[in-house]
Amino acid sequence: MSVLVVGSVAFDAVKTPFGEREEIIGGSATHFSISASFFTSVSLVAVVGEDFTQKHEQLFHERKVDIRGLERASGKTFRWKGEYGYDLNTRSTIYTHLNVFADFQPKLPVKETPILFLGNIGPKLQLEVRKQVNTKLVALDTMNYWIESALDDLKEVLTVVDILIINDEEARELAREANIIKAAKKILSMGPKTVVIKRGEYGAAMFSEKSYFAIPAFPAEDVFDPTGAGDSFAGGFIGYLAATSATDEAAMRRAMIYGSVMASFNVEEFGCDRVMRLTYQEINERFRHFKEITHFEEILFERKTGSYKTV
Repeated sequence: MSVLVVGSVAFDAVKTPFGEREEIIGGSATHFSISASFFTSVSLVAVVGEDFTQKHEQLFHERKVDIRGLERASGKTFRWKGEYGYDLNTRSTIYTHLNVFADFQPKLPVKETPILFLGNIGPKLQLEVRKQVNTKLVALDTMNYWIESALDDLKEVLTVVDILIINDEEARELAREANIIKAAKKILSMGPKTVVIKRGEYGAAMFSEKSYFAIPAFPAEDVFDPTGAGDSFAGGFIGYLAATSATDEAAMRRAMIYGSVMASFNVEEFGCDRVMRLTYQEINERFRHFKEITHFEEILFERKTGSYKTV
């Protein structure tokens, strides 16, 4: 199955304790589509300015991402600058210049797609896009800014999506619950059938009405830039579901692992640099490694004999 993603394409400037880069191609739709493209065909809808050249478009061409929906508007491309300290779970935003993204009105190249991913854009736009598209599965991402400034609109769009993918801070704020499990249950009552909560270096958790599944983060030694890790996670997660045409519990759990695998590669270098050089062998090796570090045999204790046995 193919995926249609609507979100942002941006120029990022990032500073971490390990280096600094300017004019990195970023944005939610960029990181998502590059990651998902390793699993399935992806069509991207976003807007860029006159400063986004054909040379910049090459990033998408290399991964065979369909950019017929990439609109070019008069003005400058969305720009963001952030700085991380040694705690890479937190960052400071130095500036956000929406530029052409401020007036973004998505123009969809198709009105029917198996999977629709609504990236981090305004809830009103997300709802408008959702109403236009005939699809089997809808996943959505959001952020604190929309929770604080457009909560009613966000709650409305949550009633028409299947999967919500957000981080733990956003989940607590949206649900107004400190406990992440209580927060997830409250968000489920708002409409989504599944809630996936990203927890940075602590992994991720998936909640539905009848199940709960959690994984650790992959133990990456080389973390240079966490920007886009969450979008890369979403790309791996949704991309795997699209590739297998499955949304049962077992498939969703495997998708969580592939999401974490893609995020773990994303953080190893700035921007999309590491992910662009990925091979399927590397992805599969890391998936198997992930399976090894999370696997354990069931050993039951027999109280009468005071011994253990492997089941």
